Amino acid sequence: MAPYVSNTTRPVFALTGLPEVVKGALFARYSRSPKSLRRLLVDEFLPEGDAAPAMAEGPGAQRAEELYGRVLAEYGDDSVAQLGGAHIAVEGASNLLTKILQWGRLASYLEQSTRYIAFTDRPGGRYRYHRPSDVMAHPALGPEYVRVIDATFDGYARLLPELVAHVGAGVPHDDATPAAARERAVRARALDLLRGLLPAATTANVGIYASGQAYEAMLIRMWAHPLPEARECARAMLAELRTVIPAFLTRVDREDRGVATGVYQSTGDRAAADLAARLGLTETAGHAGPGVRLIDFDPDGETRVLAHALWPASGGGLAEMRSRVAALDPAARSAALAEWAGTRGDRRQRPGRALEATTYTFEIVCDYGAYRDLQRHRMLTLQAQPLGPRLGYDVPDEVAAAGAGDAYAAIQARCVALHDALAPEFAAAAPYAVTLAHRIRFTMTMNAREAMHLIELRSQPQGHESYRAVARDMHREIADTAGHGAIAGMMAFVDSSDPAAGRLAAERRLEARRAGR
Repeated sequence: MAPYVSNTTRPVFALTGLPEVVKGALFARYSRSPKSLRRLLVDEFLPEGDAAPAMAEGPGAQRAEELYGRVLAEYGDDSVAQLGGAHIAVEGASNLLTKILQWGRLASYLEQSTRYIAFTDRPGGRYRYHRPSDVMAHPALGPEYVRVIDATFDGYARLLPELVAHVGAGVPHDDATPAAARERAVRARALDLLRGLLPAATTANVGIYASGQAYEAMLIRMWAHPLPEARECARAMLAELRTVIPAFLTRVDREDRGVATGVYQSTGDRAAADLAARLGLTETAGHAGPGVRLIDFDPDGETRVLAHALWPASGGGLAEMRSRVAALDPAARSAALAEWAGTRGDRRQRPGRALEATTYTFEIVCDYGAYRDLQRHRMLTLQAQPLGPRLGYDVPDEVAAAGAGDAYAAIQARCVALHDALAPEFAAAAPYAVTLAHRIRFTMTMNAREAMHLIELRSQPQGHESYRAVARDMHREIADTAGHGAIAGMMAFVDSSDPAAGRLAAERRLEARRAGR
């Protein structure tokens, strides 16, 4: 068994060199057997004399497949589908598809950044954006789609050197900053300022690692999605995943299982839209400025948090502890919360799960580019309205200061016109024309511990200014609207510094590390 475990004697060890299906099946048997994992491996999955290359196709894998068929399909024990996973790359995904891929909580995602990649190149003679096949087949709208999106990328490419020069003029040369670090910081800032010109059709490469269960949920959702690109991607992903973890995905395209579940989910979405229209609950109002509103919170949130922090050590009941904490003087309660939180060395040092005893619901209106980053926070509940141009768009102050405001506005106007032309016949594809500068409305419900993580992370000076503003507003709402000054005070690493200086400092540190190596 030595080739398959990191050590053969100690009580803690890793599995190595085994197919995912065998690793998952081993753990599934583990929960139903008195034997050790190594004993199960030798007794049930390693025929005598078998070598590692034969393992994936040999009797070990065959037994694993049979076990999954019985436990997962017959008994419905979904937890065994969490015991194996796979890495998959999805290349050339539009910025609509990336959000669909990243909707699930239980997976890991990495995506190409608009900050470090300039979308000015034309691989194969084409700019990097998705061309929906149904739109391309239309005799009038197909050519118009290509004309407008090409012109949008032309404008982005034309304005980039102007913004680089404008930003560079405001960043002084100094001996403490290596030239390469300064150049990267200036370019990243210029790309940040211009990313609002990129349409949602812009493509990116996405890397995903997930368990079989997470992939199953993802593919079922995508299989029934109204966007054709999502359905096409689901079929391609299923085909590739079945080459590496086939046993985990037997139910995805079964009519009575995955297909039926997807239909049910999509039916609910359509029913909600129909109900809102029939009950006269749809809004027709136009532009809404960016902002953050705290819609829902627990007035006794700080009492809840302190009670949950203290009661495990008390030996008493939680309800009694809440009553006693509620009777404390507010100043004493705040002081106790501060003492419990202690002195944090950095933003990764967060107080314990007692902070999860209270929640906040924020309604946020911000540009789609910022939404793309905020949506990646998965330990919360997020709902979003469809992407469209009706809430208007944001123009960065520095774009106007660089004299590019009119060109920026002209590009946005052409994209809005294309969206409106597509919407009557291609409702699902119309958002491809909407740029990352256009606003979207969404809600985020999270506990105070996740709020601390999100607000501190997204307020850092290396981040994009639009989501930094959202994070700072969320912090202010917790302190002022909810009146949770003690909880807001725990968030000691909320950063309000100048974004250009922050980016430059980060590049200085990167250059110093490179020099050290």
